[in-house]
Amino acid sequence: MKRTLLTMTCVVALVLLFTAQGFAKEITVRGKLAHTVEGGGWLIATEAQKYLLLNARRFQGESWFREGATVEALGEVRNDVVTTDMEGTPFEARVLRPFAEGVSGGDAAASLAGGPARHLTRVLVTGDSIVQAQPDTAILSISVLTQNRRALDAQSENANKSDAVLRAIKAATGAGAEVKTSGYVLEPQRVYKENQPPTITGYEARNNVTVTLADLTKVGAVIDAASQAGANNVDNVAFTLRKDRPAKSQALTEATREALEKAQAIAGALGGRIVRIAEVQEANAVVRPIYEATDKIQAMRSAVAQAPTPIEVGTLDIRSQVQLIAEVDTGQ
Repeated sequence: MKRTLLTMTCVVALVLLFTAQGFAKEITVRGKLAHTVEGGGWLIATEAQKYLLLNARRFQGESWFREGATVEALGEVRNDVVTTDMEGTPFEARVLRPFAEGVSGGDAAASLAGGPARHLTRVLVTGDSIVQAQPDTAILSISVLTQNRRALDAQSENANKSDAVLRAIKAATGAGAEVKTSGYVLEPQRVYKENQPPTITGYEARNNVTVTLADLTKVGAVIDAASQAGANNVDNVAFTLRKDRPAKSQALTEATREALEKAQAIAGALGGRIVRIAEVQEANAVVRPIYEATDKIQAMRSAVAQAPTPIEVGTLDIRSQVQLIAEVDTGQ
């Protein structure tokens, strides 16, 4: 009799256990997503307690799934699950969606239950802008080239001419300019004949001088002074913008506005509206220097040795590009 009673008690307990599991009540949890050290990696932190998301991976591909996002979940508490650290109540979500402030309880419940919900589409657009500005800095590359049969003679002659050129440049630029040697090369000149080793016929010395100045009106005078002192090559003349922050900021602002206008146009074409700017990234920002044609300068110097070298300074192009990702609510 006792054995029969014990058997019936066990059967009733098992029935109650399976019945409770089969009819587990779903609850609604509303809170913020947060990282956790548990295996699942995520939990929902409410004002009262924490719920450990057992199936977080199911929702991690959504654009709104990130730390700090306010969400609302429909699911059940899993008291039969034991985790390593037990950080929060084990919770398995059947539905997990972002929660928007101002949505009524009925609308939120309907959304969680699979009813009307916002349909969000991510839109990627690019905005471009070009702003023109006057350069404030000129950079000249001038060189002194000498040749001689002996290396020592080529080097000595180059040193004398380079010293004269440097003094002439500094006198022409005045205070505030930067004049420095940017390179020096002494190398043999070789003659190549078929089936014979190369023959050294002499040596060439080359001293490169870089001049950086803010007074752009002195560029032509610097070239003239350097040429008259012994410089025989103008390798490069460039105009750039050192104080470029205001121009870059303007270009960046205009590129961002263009990207936003594109996103709004796309949203309107889809019959929706932008609900959130998910990401903004500066893709490119370039200040392109203006380069004078050095062969033209050399030709002018050769044709009219006594006339001052004319230099026309144009405008710089400051280019900026912005990529923007917007979330568009397209309705049903």
